[in-house]
Amino acid sequence: MILMVCIDDRGGMMFNHRRQSRDRVLCARMLEIAKDSRLHVTPYTQKIFDPAAPLRVSDAPWLAAAEGEYYFAEDGEIPMERVEKVYLYRWNRAYPGDRYFEADLAALGFVLTRSEDFAGSSHDQMTEEIYVRES
Repeated sequence: MILMVCIDDRGGMMFNHRRQSRDRVLCARMLEIAKDSRLHVTPYTQKIFDPAAPLRVSDAPWLAAAEGEYYFAEDGEIPMERVEKVYLYRWNRAYPGDRYFEADLAALGFVLTRSEDFAGSSHDQMTEEIYVRES
């Protein structure tokens, strides 16, 4: 599975059971990346996308996403042993947080293959980092 996750400067993902932020340009970017596959999300995450977006919605998308399929993790589990690639999106600011992305990608055998800054709708600068698991 290919993981997509958004974090702040401290690795935070959520605060008080809510996402830290959202961005419609980022959502469109994720859909474009996953267009030839499937993008799996929870019902909570589905709400930030256009209702017509081609999403696979389930209560356990981390179980439903197959090899080569995408899973945007916000409020669900992240089974790193199943992840083959990571799209890590950085908000480039600090938010309050109580749920964190704690995976040490390097220790898990992931290598940064690309990093690109882009402007979002709610953030002047966001960063997309792509990590691939070494064979």
